[in-house]
Amino acid sequence: MDLLKEITNFDGLYGDENGKYSSEYLFLEPISTRSREFDWQIKPHIHLKLFQVFVVKKGSLRFTDAISEYELNAPCLMVIPAMALHGLVYHPDIEGSILTLSEKIIEDIFETSHRIWQTFEKVRIIQSFDENGTFEKMLYQLALAEYELFSENPERMMMIKACLTQFFLHIHRLATQDADLSGDSLQMAYFRKFLQNIKKSSHQKSIPDFAEELSISAVHLNRICKAIAGKSAIELVHQHLIQEAQKYLLHTSYSISEIAYLLEFEYPNYFAKLFKKHIGLSPAEYRQVDRR
Repeated sequence: MDLLKEITNFDGLYGDENGKYSSEYLFLEPISTRSREFDWQIKPHIHLKLFQVFVVKKGSLRFTDAISEYELNAPCLMVIPAMALHGLVYHPDIEGSILTLSEKIIEDIFETSHRIWQTFEKVRIIQSFDENGTFEKMLYQLALAEYELFSENPERMMMIKACLTQFFLHIHRLATQDADLSGDSLQMAYFRKFLQNIKKSSHQKSIPDFAEELSISAVHLNRICKAIAGKSAIELVHQHLIQEAQKYLLHTSYSISEIAYLLEFEYPNYFAKLFKKHIGLSPAEYRQVDRR
């Protein structure tokens, strides 16, 4: 597969062209809900910033990643990190759940355990379960998380993260004793590293600077970004800056000019113009709408 050809990608769930990413994104649904709508066939695609776990309790499916196809039968689960190419064809008798959440939630849960976080950096298919009822325990933790997700209980998110901590620890234990399957390619690895470098950068950099960090040319970096995300490298940098600006506007009392300077824009009016281009509202309008 030539990954420099354009790849279908979504900020939200599959098929949702208007889906918007949020650092607190969390969703749980039956496999049949979305797959039935698409005649049980989910074409190969990626999610730019969303992490998914497919838990199959009954039935069979064909799973495709960037390298191969796999015929799978229940019980099994698939771990799909952000930016990992994947497609699925289900048998209509399929039963199970799809957990979709932002990488930020995973990072918050395991921020102090790099070894565990490494488990979730690759596509993983788990078909072997121990004799201690681990699969049933995982289903139970997922059910608890689902109950909290759709409730109005106090400290709801804290309880959900507690359930997911146990759920992902089970996956980690199983993954360390099972073979793993990587869906990364060289181009995808460059793309993932570029997004990580954007987030980690303590100051604004030019696209040639980012490309130099990856030991590739700026032209090559732009081709990769266009192929995978459908956006240029600078558009992805701007996207990150706008997301940071939204956090400042919603959660601080900084003025528009102060936010512009915090994000290292030389001129506040350029910041305001870029923000409106991406969001459709000026920074002041965006803040005002949220506070109504």
